[in-house]
Amino acid sequence: MTSLSPQSSPQSSLSRIRIGSAPDSWGVWFPDDPQQVPWQRFLDEVAESGYEWIELGPYGYLPSEPAVLADETARRNLRVSAGTVFTGLHRGPDVWDATWAHVSDIAALTQAMGAEHLVVIPSFWRDDKTGEVLEPDTLTAEQWRHLTTQTERLGHEVRERYGLKIVVHPHADTHIDSEENVARFLDGTDSSLVSLCLDTGHYAYCGGDSVKLIETYGERIGYLHLKQVDPEILADVRANEVPFGPAVARGVMCEPPSGVPALEPVLAAAQKLDVELFAIVEQDMYPCEPDKPLPIAQRTRAFLRSCGA
Repeated sequence: MTSLSPQSSPQSSLSRIRIGSAPDSWGVWFPDDPQQVPWQRFLDEVAESGYEWIELGPYGYLPSEPAVLADETARRNLRVSAGTVFTGLHRGPDVWDATWAHVSDIAALTQAMGAEHLVVIPSFWRDDKTGEVLEPDTLTAEQWRHLTTQTERLGHEVRERYGLKIVVHPHADTHIDSEENVARFLDGTDSSLVSLCLDTGHYAYCGGDSVKLIETYGERIGYLHLKQVDPEILADVRANEVPFGPAVARGVMCEPPSGVPALEPVLAAAQKLDVELFAIVEQDMYPCEPDKPLPIAQRTRAFLRSCGA
């Protein structure tokens, strides 16, 4: 197992939690977009904010040549915790080859950077920019079988070929979203192959209780994304069936500690699992002004330190 650097606070009460951030917190959703900050600025500012760990973000945003990325991160005292892939595995074996073509490059870079996790995000049932409905928002029994069996296959192949663990990310506007669907997914998959990336903001967005999930399925929690939602904006989003992308543009994901869920009890519940966990800050902000992320990141890091992390 990769050795993890000690927490910056020697008095930390959350000694098993490793805090980081991600391009998402800098308004980065795409490999290349004129609205996004350059990758050099992201790396400079995430280090300036006091974070030691980062995710790769959308493949192609950060340099994809391992030697270049290793140099750029090392000279800023940053290390990579995970890569991220997008999948549509409920569509069955026919999409495996295309899925693996997408996964393999990202897994190779993730491995080369010394990380151990691959965050797996299910495909959206409606477009996150336009709101166009792409497919039904519920799965058939056959599609659920495809989703669970193909995800297990992915977990096996990623582990065997790259030595990585997949952590599946419940996400708004996907089929793994609500308490009911997350439980169905976990109950239908092999715990030795499939773990969960619990995103506290997305789970709250979809009506779930993160502390309850950690206490109920603790052995399946392999990774955390720390995020909060603004309950007033969320109520309007739900009432008007606003797609996720426009909801983010409205500010539904907000700066801690102003939203829900409260992160202190989530972190305390995670610490009780008695395993080492990454907890990566991801405040969805797309699009955002280039000068907006840094002060938020600095305040968020200070807040998490006040929680003992």
